[in-house]
Amino acid sequence: MLFTSYEFLGFLAVLSVLYYIVPKRFQWSLLLLASYLFYFMANPYYLIYIVVTTLTIYFLGCRIEGLQEEQSLYLKAHRESLGKEEKKTYKRGIQKRQRRLLLAALLLNLGILAVVKYTNFVIGNVNGLLHFLGNGKELQTLDLLLPMGISFYTFQAVGYIIDVYRGTCSAEKNPFRFALFVSFFPQLVQGPISRFGDLSRTLYGEHAFQWEKVSRGLQRILWGYFKKLVIADRILTGVNEIVRNPEAYGGAYVLVGMLFYALELYADFTGGIDITIGAAQCLGIEVAENFNRPYFSKSIKEYWRRWHMTMGTWFTDYIFYPISACQPMLKLSRFSRRHLGEALGKRVPVYLSSFAVWLATGIWHGASWNFIVWGLGNWGVIMISQELEPLYRKFHGKFHVENNAGFRFFQVVRTILLMSCLRAFDCYRDVPLTFRMFTSLLTARNWNILWDGSLMTLGLSRTDYGILTAGMLALILVSLLQRGGSVRERIARKPYILRFAIWYGLFLTVLLMGAYGIGYDASQFIYNQF
Repeated sequence: MLFTSYEFLGFLAVLSVLYYIVPKRFQWSLLLLASYLFYFMANPYYLIYIVVTTLTIYFLGCRIEGLQEEQSLYLKAHRESLGKEEKKTYKRGIQKRQRRLLLAALLLNLGILAVVKYTNFVIGNVNGLLHFLGNGKELQTLDLLLPMGISFYTFQAVGYIIDVYRGTCSAEKNPFRFALFVSFFPQLVQGPISRFGDLSRTLYGEHAFQWEKVSRGLQRILWGYFKKLVIADRILTGVNEIVRNPEAYGGAYVLVGMLFYALELYADFTGGIDITIGAAQCLGIEVAENFNRPYFSKSIKEYWRRWHMTMGTWFTDYIFYPISACQPMLKLSRFSRRHLGEALGKRVPVYLSSFAVWLATGIWHGASWNFIVWGLGNWGVIMISQELEPLYRKFHGKFHVENNAGFRFFQVVRTILLMSCLRAFDCYRDVPLTFRMFTSLLTARNWNILWDGSLMTLGLSRTDYGILTAGMLALILVSLLQRGGSVRERIARKPYILRFAIWYGLFLTVLLMGAYGIGYDASQFIYNQF
């Protein structure tokens, strides 16, 4: 059920009415039924995977916390009879059992994700190696079902049980409430990746109907539809024309395609998150923000603090810190400091931990060498930037450019271009082709296509370019206004007639200028595949 479909709007409308009619103590139960119905309507077999994840994480999480409670009771009961070493031995035994349970949860659930998402990728690489070695044998790929949003709900559930293991989160004792946390339907499609402690604050609460909250949710949904239907789905035509015909569209077209894709991806992904947050707000539930004006970033590192923020914090908390603080890494840190010097030695563990994070980030995004190279490309740029920071500081100190508006604009443009180049791996079908297109960008001399009317051959009319330009300016204006606080709250303080004109005007814009076309079927959100 696509967010841009009439079915979703009808589903949300009926659910919202029932949600505020039923007794408040049953609201979360209704949400659980609705979430499972939402997933069932996508594909009944999807339910098998999400139920397995829910049950295994729930029971193992309860058992991990139960062992901690068992330890507390045992130590309290034997406080006088146990010696210091006996207490330590007992605690180590409990921690060992907890680690085994955690490991079982991680292996099972991340294993399911790995099998359904990456088996054919591995088979394809094995076949390639066999072919290279002259072996005529070939393994058959498997027809595996890839459930919608499996990466999102798996990471969310895994983050929960790690928090329970660490003691930063209490295990949810009600299996049905936990099932709602895993399956809450607005974020099943493309996130965000919520933490239990954050989402549970409002997910299970009793919510009275408040028109102000509902209207804010509807406004956020409408803004998401504007991004998705007016901008993303319209410019998608030009992106597809360029990247699916690389022989015809090399040179300057590559730059055009990368910039088009940057706009499409932003409008598509943030538009979907707007719909997610808005749908949750209509039900009185607060979902974490996932973006903070990323295209105003002055570096790649800053960009990733602003883009897909819940994913970034997940990889930092559950991969970077555990790897950088594990015993083998601490030993490597001491070794590298002794043999490479303090300055370089202390950076080795950080760079290796970052490498693991970006390798995992690339693999998470897709079962393809394109995404692996994309992830490691981000790692390389960030590491090089960190190494050059002393030079940057000297440059800034000498020329005093930190507060110069022109230099900040240059930094923003540089970041957008760097990210667009890296995202070319997301567009073209394989790594060699992507590098060939980069080469054509440097060697082909067809920059005249930017002004001689050739861009009209990409399936976009002058009207389309006009709408895209106006839409992009609207995105920039709203982003600039957001620096002073919520735009919706500022609009809410305006006179009624002005508020009505703004929101009704946006509604008409989506209705009249959305990229529907003949036989309209809105394209899937890009992050649905994860």
